[in-house]
Amino acid sequence: MLRKLYMASIVQRIARQALATYRSPPRLGEEAGTTYLDNHNKLRGLMAEVRAADLKLVPRRADCCSPGVHAPSYVRGIPPVTYMHICETNHFSMGVFLLKTGASIPLHDHPGMHGMLKVVYGKVRISCFDRVDPMDPSPVDALRRSVLRSTGEYTEESGPCVLSPGRDNLHQIDAVDGPTAFLDILAPPYDPDDGRDCHYYRVLSATEVKHGELKEKEVWLLEVSQPPDFWCGGEPYPGPEVSL
Repeated sequence: MLRKLYMASIVQRIARQALATYRSPPRLGEEAGTTYLDNHNKLRGLMAEVRAADLKLVPRRADCCSPGVHAPSYVRGIPPVTYMHICETNHFSMGVFLLKTGASIPLHDHPGMHGMLKVVYGKVRISCFDRVDPMDPSPVDALRRSVLRSTGEYTEESGPCVLSPGRDNLHQIDAVDGPTAFLDILAPPYDPDDGRDCHYYRVLSATEVKHGELKEKEVWLLEVSQPPDFWCGGEPYPGPEVSL
């Protein structure tokens, strides 16, 4: 049994650990238990190890006609972002997002969901936001009072970026200095019929707020339709098969 586990691909081991981790994750407002935290740390450790070669991915060259250089890729009918599906269960989904040079996954949310992403080549900038109070009424239904938690750049040498239902749940992902790809886990998967639909937002205003010695940028986010210059195409996944 130990030999079989050792021989399994890291992608297979990540999938098995994701299943163990997200079978019963804490919900919004719940405190994470010891078992979940132990499993979550193991998953983070495995995700930190994965590289493009483990997924049979070859880093792509900068697009000759990348957005911001000539015409945006969407003008030519080529999606700025593509997705390689690896596996999905009722508890989590896993796949690879590939962003072309200058592409962006617009500011969006993950209602009631946990997640983890790991860059496998290139560089991304991730800006993370949180609702100040999910129960705080807004003057307009489409407005969300939020705070900018962090903005950071991630490469294949960086650890995973982690989100939960109450922390870093809204974020924007931008390709930096060329094309990029990252392994992505969401738990549970998006499901509009179960209240887990993706919503997009635009920053309307930002104000710096001081809490003691801590300064935070408080923002109003407006829910918008999916931006017309963003959509996601599909590509076959070339890496090791995953069975659960």
